[in-house]
Amino acid sequence: MRDPLERPPIFTRRHYGTPETFTLIVINYAVVTFGLMIFGTSDHKINWFFWVVLAILAIYNAYSIYRYREEYNKVAIIAYVISTAGLGLLFLMV
Repeated sequence: MRDPLERPPIFTRRHYGTPETFTLIVINYAVVTFGLMIFGTSDHKINWFFWVVLAILAIYNAYSIYRYREEYNKVAIIAYVISTAGLGLLFLMV
């Protein structure tokens, strides 16, 4: 039982962890960026292993979306689609 004379905390924690959507988007950008840096050459040819890395990333995305499907509401899906389009633009800029 709580002591009635104890003062309530001034600042309450309202953050319940990082959403999985944000984590997935950050991981996607990090993997694609580092993959392009490592497997991309100066004459704009992409090594075949980059495509293997992207396939593994796609499998991870499917698994993560399946595992945390209750977190993916309309706003999260729109953010994920926009970030995927951004990945395509990132690839085209290299």
